[in-house]
Amino acid sequence: MAGTSQFQVPSGRLVSIDALRGFDMFWIIGGGTVLASLAEIFPQPIFKTIQTQLEHVVWEGFRFEDLIFPLFLFIVGLVLPFSLARRKQEGGRAAVVIHILYRAAVLILIGMILNGLLKFDWPNMRWPGVLQRIGLCYGIAALIVFFTEWRAQAVIFVVVLLAYWAVSMFIGAPGHAAGDLTMQGCLSSWIDQQLIPGQLYYKYGDNEGLISTFPAVCTALLGALAGHWLRSSRSGHQKALGLLVAGLICVPLGYAWGQIFPIIKILWTSSYVLFAGGWSLLLLAVFYWIIDVLGFKKWAFFFIVIGVNPITIYVLQHLISFENFSAIFLTGIANSAGSWEPIVIPLGVITFSWLFLYFLYRHKIFFKV
Repeated sequence: MAGTSQFQVPSGRLVSIDALRGFDMFWIIGGGTVLASLAEIFPQPIFKTIQTQLEHVVWEGFRFEDLIFPLFLFIVGLVLPFSLARRKQEGGRAAVVIHILYRAAVLILIGMILNGLLKFDWPNMRWPGVLQRIGLCYGIAALIVFFTEWRAQAVIFVVVLLAYWAVSMFIGAPGHAAGDLTMQGCLSSWIDQQLIPGQLYYKYGDNEGLISTFPAVCTALLGALAGHWLRSSRSGHQKALGLLVAGLICVPLGYAWGQIFPIIKILWTSSYVLFAGGWSLLLLAVFYWIIDVLGFKKWAFFFIVIGVNPITIYVLQHLISFENFSAIFLTGIANSAGSWEPIVIPLGVITFSWLFLYFLYRHKIFFKV
């Protein structure tokens, strides 16, 4: 397509993958706050509904906000068949395994540093976290993808989800009945209390707890299976249709399973894996078909700039307050904006974050772990 040479996407990945990753990160760096602020400007039911969708459910259920993290893990798995195939050609098995373990360890270490590792107040520190889960899921999923074929990966995906369902529903935590999936009574919370040192995210357990890591790996494996599909010799239209069909199967299947094994993000239940994974597949199908099959890339440039440096902006927003930048430059405008005041500062946060990432993009600076 004419005019696509401006897209300086590193490592030869499909443009749609970086755009989808950028779409996902957009909500993490403040996009949700911008849209949620519309409910304060326009207090109509539709904007209140949007605002609600941009908040996590407390425990059981699913909203748009509960898709953000599994979508990122899905994309982590999605690129594995591409990146590992390339690394296989560049070096031996030992080099690839060392690279996987190194990358996983660095992600985990960065996550712990952001949680306060260097304060040395370890008894009061929260050890699990988002980057820690990404590192673990990447490491485990990457090793599985590297040493097995796609059929074995599909079997592992199914077996782990069924095993996690059986363990959660038929093994009770001490003092609680089997199948108790409440915050205080579920097996996952009890295991977290026994084995995770320091502080937990919620009173009884942790969002990125121990046994819930296993189904989270399945989210990455589902992405890897989608990656294998995209690497096949089928036509672009066939690939997009296959992703669409897979998504349309997983969403209702996850919902149906959720009637007996509830959709709970904090526990990363098997039904949650299928439901969120189905929506991830549908989003990938749309992005891939529009961007890589039909060739309409220009509209996605905003997301691509974010998507090629995801870990950079995630870490940076913990070190630099883009909200302070926005407040310094835009408080006067906000005070003069009348009913539009609630959106000015959040919009500034997104703007300053994106401009920083655009600077890196223009100078071809892509930070990789």
